[in-house]
Amino acid sequence: MQEYSFFSKLNNWAKKSISLKIIVIGFIALLLMIPSSMIQSLITERQATRDVAVSDIWKTWGKNQIVAGPTLSVPVVISTINNQKEVEKSLHYLHFLPDKIEMQGIVKPSIRYRSIYEAVLYEANLEIKGSFNPLNYSGLNIDPSAIEWDKARITFGITDMKGVRDNIEIAWNNSIYRFIPGLPEHDIFNTGVSVPLIINPDSSAAFTLRMRLNGSRLLAFMPLASETKVEIKSNWADPSFEGAFIPEHKEITKNGFIANWKILELNRNYGSFGLDNFIWGGDEDQRIVDYDGRITSENEVGAFGVNLILPVDEYQRVTRAAKYAILFILLTFATFFFFELLKKKYVHPIQYLIIGFAIILFYILLLSLGEYMLFKWAYLISSGAITIMVMLYAAAIFADKKFGIVVGAILLSLYIYFYILLQMQYYSLLFGSVGLMIILSITMILTRKLHQARNSDVQENSEL
Repeated sequence: MQEYSFFSKLNNWAKKSISLKIIVIGFIALLLMIPSSMIQSLITERQATRDVAVSDIWKTWGKNQIVAGPTLSVPVVISTINNQKEVEKSLHYLHFLPDKIEMQGIVKPSIRYRSIYEAVLYEANLEIKGSFNPLNYSGLNIDPSAIEWDKARITFGITDMKGVRDNIEIAWNNSIYRFIPGLPEHDIFNTGVSVPLIINPDSSAAFTLRMRLNGSRLLAFMPLASETKVEIKSNWADPSFEGAFIPEHKEITKNGFIANWKILELNRNYGSFGLDNFIWGGDEDQRIVDYDGRITSENEVGAFGVNLILPVDEYQRVTRAAKYAILFILLTFATFFFFELLKKKYVHPIQYLIIGFAIILFYILLLSLGEYMLFKWAYLISSGAITIMVMLYAAAIFADKKFGIVVGAILLSLYIYFYILLQMQYYSLLFGSVGLMIILSITMILTRKLHQARNSDVQENSEL
């Protein structure tokens, strides 16, 4: 009987010990980090599945497109004497860049679906006009007789040839030439089209060409002329202007955008003519576009353009929401802990664990619903369902509907707070810091008399 009394008192002490309860709650919160990290992995997995599906659409339609040119490439046979006093001949290419390029384009976007996933595609109608000055290669120390002007080619760079929808013809002075696939060399462009012609290096030339091009998200250009002007129009309302240059003028409305660029030869790091890969400086493996389809900020050729981005990336928002999971769990546990002290009603650790699982379930619901509807509706349904669940559970635990309603109101307020935090792009840190300061202030007010409960705890321990 005495042993039963001891364990009974020990059980009562465990139920009333604030310190022990805080330790147990902290341990449960840490334990819930395991399913929380699993949710992060699930989001990454679903996002990877989406990327594969979208990539399949891009491969069949046309990938990111970077267009450049036209340029003039002329073969040069350079003779050198080796160590054995023998003459060796090697083939090189002398490249000339245009004096002026004026490009106008109309981009018609569309959205294609693969299962539940969507991809942004476009059709670009481009008109390119420009001119070449008389070809001057002074300073390169090249024997004029080594230049084969009769084997010159006009070259034009296109990153994904699958996106070309019509034959491409160029009006060169008074003649019309049709481009053929392939390049005689890959000094400037890896892929593209070219056409042979005989040129007179001492005279200027004007050109005009048109093309219809399919692509995905990104449409970019290389500023190869001494003066490059580009004007792009589209009915896409969410453009992202990327690359080495931003538009000189842009106008974005709900009906679309118009953007104008003007880039001079002085704005880039290479001249108007050179031998072999003079633009790249020998780095043929340099990437202009990164793995996400965006122009890298460090591209040395000065590529620039527009990215037709989706206005909302559901996975990115769910990822941001999941990063606050542990904070949300702690705030919910703190709410139940303070009501436990106020109501003097014991809440079992397993009940805390169940509440934590309910909070984790919110992010699974948000992820699954977000794949089928807008993020705001997915968030509303998920938060509403979890709030009702926890509210009814709290009312049952404390045997008081009023406490359940208060817990539900607090939980709903937290969901609203975090939703506003997720919507903010530039002020999220400020809003989050101020919000946490307010929450901490409320916590300090609620715990200002916690020492009284602590004294009661010590008194009961002494009785044991």
